Amino acid sequence: MFNWLKKLFVGEEKPASGVRARNAKGRYVADDKSTPNVNEAYADGKTPKRKPRRKPAAKKAPAKKAPAKKRGRPRKTTAKK
Repeated sequence: MFNWLKKLFVGEEKPASGVRARNAKGRYVADDKSTPNVNEAYADGKTPKRKPRRKPAAKKAPAKKAPAKKRGRPRKTTAKK
């Protein structure tokens, strides 16, 4: 069905606001699972759509390093005379 025709006959449906509902003490209200078509946790009763997750960046291959210098006391060398 065409969107403009759907809006004409059915009416325009507003997107979910995403504002959480609060009780008299100012705490968040939980959703009542016995009412599947209404979400009491949000002020307008609609659950907002989730944003798609971003893919993590690809790991770069580590650069080749020069061989590490040996640490500690140098070994005794046999000097040829």
